[in-house]
Amino acid sequence: MKLEELYELIKNRREKKPEGSYIVGLLDKGVDSVIQKVGEEAVEVVIAAKNSDKKRIVSESADLLFHLLILLEMKDISLNDIYSELRERNK
Repeated sequence: MKLEELYELIKNRREKKPEGSYIVGLLDKGVDSVIQKVGEEAVEVVIAAKNSDKKRIVSESADLLFHLLILLEMKDISLNDIYSELRERNK
């Protein structure tokens, strides 16, 4: 799945609020819970990298990106906003 597809899925879940959705449950807990989850996942990526565990790095990076996308969507920040910032840094 591409990041854009995942971002759209998150956006869709936020709008439609399907019952039993992990994303909806996390969003309902509020921004502090999402921020905490991003922090936890970032630490797990660092630990996996420190342990040189490639499979774990991939898994934890996927978790980090997923939760970061939830946070970005909550804050109405699109992937295009991020891409624009990266382009500006590369000039």
